[in-house]
Amino acid sequence: MTPIDRFIVEFDTALRSVVGGANAQRPTPGSESGANAALDSEQRKHAAGLMRINHVGEVCAQALYQSQKLVARNSDIKEMLDHSGQEEIDHLAWCETRLKELGSHTSYLNPIWYAGSFAIGLAAGLAGDKWSLGFVAETEKQVESHLESHLKKLPEEDHRSRAIVDQMRVDEIEHGQAALHAGGVTLPEPIQKVMQAMSKVMTTTAYKI
Repeated sequence: MTPIDRFIVEFDTALRSVVGGANAQRPTPGSESGANAALDSEQRKHAAGLMRINHVGEVCAQALYQSQKLVARNSDIKEMLDHSGQEEIDHLAWCETRLKELGSHTSYLNPIWYAGSFAIGLAAGLAGDKWSLGFVAETEKQVESHLESHLKKLPEEDHRSRAIVDQMRVDEIEHGQAALHAGGVTLPEPIQKVMQAMSKVMTTTAYKI
């Protein structure tokens, strides 16, 4: 792939992350379940809020992976980030599809989430591959925790959303482990705390907007 081709692909990914229209390579988990079977209006609204948070997380993931690939020193690391990023595109598409089924929308603040995450990812990448990978691993660890909490919060009857979130959780664990195996280091605790605080702001806002 030529540099121009690569730029077009990455630009298309960024655009679809922000405005919608991501294409998944894998089928949507839970497709055999009824879209909104047994869900009342309040349950649909709550499920939509949680799935919007998850969608925002995937918007941020695309920005992080794209920015870190730009400055990665090692070709194997770039390939690993590219593979994980493609699975995150699946997550993006799954969440977007589910939000439409629930009669809701993606976050109106997606351009801001993307831009902020891209800047953070670029900074992590410029710090060096081991720190960049450590940032990926810590991010995925925190995302895994959010997804586990969502499995407890989603209505029991919402089998489709739960199937999507569970598969996302499995993938995030693999992405975090891949980053560590590639040489990622454990981030200092103060940085972990800052990341948690930023995540709290994002999840609280994205649930509503």
